[in-house]
Amino acid sequence: MTEPSDLSSDAVAGPAPDKGNLRLARTPIEPLEAFAELGRINLSDASLDHVLNRVAELAKAVIPGTTAVSVTLVTEGVAGTAAYTGEPAIQLDEAQYESGYGPCLDAAAHQAVHVIADMGVETRWPEFAEAAAGSGVHSSLSIGIPIRKSVTGAINIYGTEPDAFDSDAVALGQTFAGYAAVALANVHLYSATQSLAEQMAAAMESRAVIEQAKGLLVGQQGVSPDEAFAILSRASQQSNRKLRDIAQAIIDGAQDRS
Repeated sequence: MTEPSDLSSDAVAGPAPDKGNLRLARTPIEPLEAFAELGRINLSDASLDHVLNRVAELAKAVIPGTTAVSVTLVTEGVAGTAAYTGEPAIQLDEAQYESGYGPCLDAAAHQAVHVIADMGVETRWPEFAEAAAGSGVHSSLSIGIPIRKSVTGAINIYGTEPDAFDSDAVALGQTFAGYAAVALANVHLYSATQSLAEQMAAAMESRAVIEQAKGLLVGQQGVSPDEAFAILSRASQQSNRKLRDIAQAIIDGAQDRS
């Protein structure tokens, strides 16, 4: 078994991602297969962090036109991204949290579905649309998900092409969100020893570890944040280890070397 100190950035890098295409390679999954996986989650073993990350991964694999996915959770009026699959998602989510408005926040607050077909002509959230277009995202789909009375959320789906999400993709996204909401609610109900707030804190901490590891890779290898995330994701898939564990190993290795 590889010790954390051996997991340098070079050890997980492999071939450099194609800078002309920063999408992570994915294997398409049939919708029914994804729904079945969400329904099979073993609640005695699953943490909220694990389920959130799997929801994001499955949504990206299932919904056509998707480049990146994130999951927003809102509790006691505070919003945060608890899981995401690519740099554009986290950047655009945080831009919305900072400004206090945007499609994912509205979707979470009102359990609504918001489709932006073309950021270039969007008028409801013009500042968000401008930021999205500037980052290469030209369409989005935000779907509100109820978890429990005091906690809401949204699945945020981003595409690089205008009109990436047709009516069939929206319907599929809504169905997927329904299954995801049940899975997330069940994880909370099953937990008798850990509150949802604690699990959300753990999910946010996990994201912070991933961000720190990305920063190390950016500094050491001269890659972009999106390429750093791709490196971490590829290492997680190849070693069958959690993304957070890979990130923590890189941080530990950097600390040992310093």
